[in-house]
Amino acid sequence: MPRLTLRVRVALAAALAIAIAVTLLGAATLTLVDRQLGRSLDDGLRDRAVEVARLVATTPRLVTAAGVLEGRVGTSAAYVQVVDDQGRIVARSGALGGRVLPQGSALRRALNERVSGYEDVRLGDEPLRVYAAPLGSIGGGAAAGGAVAVAGTTSSIGEIVDPLRRLVLVAALVAAALAGLLAVLLTRRALRPLTRLTDDAEAIARTGDPSRRLGSGAGSDEVGRLTATLNAMLDSLARARARERRFVDDASHELRTPLTALRGNAAYVARHGADGEALADIEADAARLTELLDDLLALAREDAAARPNAITAETVDLAELARTVAADHPAATVTAGGGGALVRGDRAALERALRNLVENAERHGPAGGAIEIAVAGGARTARLAVTDGGAGLTPAEAERAFQRFWRGEGAAPGGSGLGLAIVRATAERHGGSARAEGATFTIELPLSGPLKELSKNGHTTLASPDAKDAT
Repeated sequence: MPRLTLRVRVALAAALAIAIAVTLLGAATLTLVDRQLGRSLDDGLRDRAVEVARLVATTPRLVTAAGVLEGRVGTSAAYVQVVDDQGRIVARSGALGGRVLPQGSALRRALNERVSGYEDVRLGDEPLRVYAAPLGSIGGGAAAGGAVAVAGTTSSIGEIVDPLRRLVLVAALVAAALAGLLAVLLTRRALRPLTRLTDDAEAIARTGDPSRRLGSGAGSDEVGRLTATLNAMLDSLARARARERRFVDDASHELRTPLTALRGNAAYVARHGADGEALADIEADAARLTELLDDLLALAREDAAARPNAITAETVDLAELARTVAADHPAATVTAGGGGALVRGDRAALERALRNLVENAERHGPAGGAIEIAVAGGARTARLAVTDGGAGLTPAEAERAFQRFWRGEGAAPGGSGLGLAIVRATAERHGGSARAEGATFTIELPLSGPLKELSKNGHTTLASPDAKDAT
């Protein structure tokens, strides 16, 4: 059985809710009306019984007079019956005709226990409500010490309540139908943007066109926010696709040069035989290809890797990391602030990023010039800054320095053009950033949790980046 659509389910739910609400309201109303009519009948019966008791006490001889006991209770005639202390009928109203009110429990209690009360009885097919009350002995007469029973038919209550019950049922059905129809119209209108959104998404999936977007415009409602979010996601996917295409183009271009040279040298060796210079060129081309492929793999791993979490991350002391890297580069020295600089992350990736900065300084700085690695911890972040003695980058070049395969004008030969891109990818994966200013390249990373808490509580004061001690 196919599942009902959202529109049908909403319509059925609305119709059912309205039907239940109207039914409950109608039932409550009918109950109140029935109780009010019953209370009004009880009051009328009691008032009529009081009148008869007063008549028996004041003028007992009039009780048996014709027409004295006649009267009405509500919209129907009152049935009155007076009995003596032995339960024998003394007088009764003409409305009873040849009938006699049954001597029920209420009348027996009035005679024997001298307690008034109500009860429901039937006189033939007619339902009655009876009120019985004891009569006093004052005034004498045949009814002295007896009781009076006053009855009224309850069929009049049914004549009022039954049409109301049918009206409530019809109203519930009509209200449910109207609610269902209104729900269909409203859901159709409310779901129209979602329908257009679905059509646009299906068109994008069918055509594979990344330039298309969902909807004609985003509103401030939930559908508008969903449209804006999905369009933002499509923008991100389009940018990622464009970056991937540029990356493939750049990688193809960068790989083509050493491969072309390698093939040329191999062809030369095949024709003329091996010589030292040709073999050296082949070895250099192979080394360049290896470096480029290693950097491509490292960058791909950084792009695909998840951000370090509590399980995968380790605590890394940036000062100790800097000293480890500097040990392999004689021109590099390390200066550190007075406080510690502990971060949580992937130690191997952070070490590679720092080595890339140092090797970049060796390649593009003055030959044999000094390289300074500065480590500092702030209130929230730790910094690694690598500075060489060169002229450095212009502001325009600094903005492009971390792009993939970018090389500045007059850059020294060698390198894959991916080292700084790897640095930025690593920093951003760790929740930090990378930037260049002149001849200084800086990685900024968030401090590890415990160290940040100590700083906030005032138990540890971290040194500013300007406070340095040579190591």
